[in-house]
Amino acid sequence: MEYTQLGRTGLKVSRLVLGTMNFGPQTGEPESHALMDTALDAGINYFDTANVYGWGENKGRTEEIIGTWFGQGGGRREKTVLATKVYGNMAAEGDPWPNYDRLSALNIRRAVDASLKRLNTDYIDIYQFHHVDRLTPFEEIWQAVEVLIQQGKVLYAGSSNFPGWKIAQANEAAARSGRLGLVSEQCLYNLAERRAELEIIPAAEAYGLGVIPWSPLHGGLLGGAIRKASESGRTATGRSADALANSSVRAQVQAYEDLLDKHGLEPGEVALAWLLTRPGVTGPIVGPRTPEQLASALRAVELELSPEVLAGLDEVFPGPGPAPEAFAW
Repeated sequence: MEYTQLGRTGLKVSRLVLGTMNFGPQTGEPESHALMDTALDAGINYFDTANVYGWGENKGRTEEIIGTWFGQGGGRREKTVLATKVYGNMAAEGDPWPNYDRLSALNIRRAVDASLKRLNTDYIDIYQFHHVDRLTPFEEIWQAVEVLIQQGKVLYAGSSNFPGWKIAQANEAAARSGRLGLVSEQCLYNLAERRAELEIIPAAEAYGLGVIPWSPLHGGLLGGAIRKASESGRTATGRSADALANSSVRAQVQAYEDLLDKHGLEPGEVALAWLLTRPGVTGPIVGPRTPEQLASALRAVELELSPEVLAGLDEVFPGPGPAPEAFAW
């Protein structure tokens, strides 16, 4: 496994991030524990979750599964860089009581203590804002985070789904009070969805944030969706099916798969390897449901894409270009 610094921090993290969103809803606890053991044995030290994972009446369940895994000992917690998120509503189902969501100082205080309990740990390495809170000023957010840092409950703060201007606003507010500010940004970024290159990634690079792409296979679309459907004789389902119903998207994905067939490469592995070549990217989040999916992701770290393949990928999935030239000139 390769390691890199997380943004401008001194923290070393693996170039793959283990996403845990499937733990609970799609992958049972024993299987989830086995996947985490395999990932840690392979050198993945960066695990990502969120307080709402588990969803619906089971929100919080994913953090609990990670917590029971930590409880097995063996250095699991000590070896893991743990990231979780706050923002989503954690009130009981059907309970309209306020202040159980967003980024108020009250909810941040309440949410971090609840996450720590579920995660069976006394600190979170990277506490991430899951979404922009348009109602809470960053001065309040940073004051709340500073208290958590002083208490030893949180080490770093990160963001998720922030536009470039919010990254700038957050870090300028932090700088005014002498605080470190955001150190990472999780954003939707992959070959088929490159809008992050316009503003988000440049802002992250300018402020020293590590970029953590989520949905690197674009809901399975970049994982060989057409070929798999053809080989299995079954029609694609979910987000892939919706996307492939668009004839232009289908033609683009077919060109992608044809390019990689020509070079004897696996689509899912190439999609991950491509992200690892992108400026500012720390590592993509992979959310395996099976050991085979995790093994495929691990192979992507070792995959070197030739200039010919990289050029071909840009032809199939051209990026938006730099801002403001892409939309102004």
